[in-house]
Amino acid sequence: MKKKILKATLSVFLVIVIIVVGYVGYVVFSYSRIPDNQKITPKNTENAEKVEIGKTYTAVIQNIGFGAYTDDFTFFMDGGTQSWAKSKESVINCINTAAKKVEGYNPDFILFQEVDFDSTRSYHTNQREMLENRFNTYSSAFAINYNSAFLMYPFTQPHGASKSGILTLSKYNISSSLRRSLPISQSFSKFLDLDRCYSVSRIPTENGKELVLFNVHLSAYGGSDEIRTAQMTMLFEDMKKEYEKGNYAVCGGDFNHDFTGDSTQKLNGGAQVNFGWAQPFPKDLLPDCLSRCMNYEGELTPTCRNCDIPYKDGNFTIIVDGFLASENVEAVKVKNIKTDFKYSDHNPVLLEFVLK
Repeated sequence: MKKKILKATLSVFLVIVIIVVGYVGYVVFSYSRIPDNQKITPKNTENAEKVEIGKTYTAVIQNIGFGAYTDDFTFFMDGGTQSWAKSKESVINCINTAAKKVEGYNPDFILFQEVDFDSTRSYHTNQREMLENRFNTYSSAFAINYNSAFLMYPFTQPHGASKSGILTLSKYNISSSLRRSLPISQSFSKFLDLDRCYSVSRIPTENGKELVLFNVHLSAYGGSDEIRTAQMTMLFEDMKKEYEKGNYAVCGGDFNHDFTGDSTQKLNGGAQVNFGWAQPFPKDLLPDCLSRCMNYEGELTPTCRNCDIPYKDGNFTIIVDGFLASENVEAVKVKNIKTDFKYSDHNPVLLEFVLK
């Protein structure tokens, strides 16, 4: 009898080992990164009108948080408990609410991040299609920055497979677009991090140059000082090259850094709160021809919350979303738009700018 029990126990153990090893092999061998300098084919490129010099334009950025982040949502990688959105209906409502909010500002350019199109966590809603249909008069360019195998963690509600990206929309024709692959960690954390990238979309201007829009979502989880520096340096160098060509470089998105360098303290009663990912923006790395757009209108408003607990006033907040611009672009006004994080863990940011 003891031999039978031992044999059965060993058999169960062997099956578990085979399953675990098989799963690890599946995750490791299915992992791949999208090559750098991948061309993106823009959609809806019939508009022949060109961007004018001296005219005020509006751009809005919005990380939509894959439609999961209602104000009571907590995310397991932030110290919370949830991995999926509440329901498919909740996802659709969050995406539509975010789109309506952005639409209300009638922006000339829109930069969305965390746009799922076939993910377990968001019930396989095609958010890219939803947004492109909503803004169907805009030219668009989409870059994939998350294409993961089925992740079994957390065990109570596995995060599953994810396909997500960044979406750039323009009232003016996007003549071409390119996906630049960012350096990321090569440790095990790469399986949890996104296939980080930024997109570079070109829009003709009336003086024969180009407005070059950079849509970015930098690393948060698994990032190190070395990785953060490498990502920023690559982005800044690409923007600088465009400026040196005589083009107009504007970058918007989620930098996953304290964008102002001191918003952590200013928004949290002066407290030194450290969540690891919320490092100060490395302003010393910025070339002289680039600057952060920080002439904020009105009271200082956060753009992001930490999702370890449901949101309420007094929780940890920070500014991580914003715009960079080359010195031939005048930032007229910047506004962080307060939404009380009802439909995303990020607030939208509006920039009014003029090409000099």
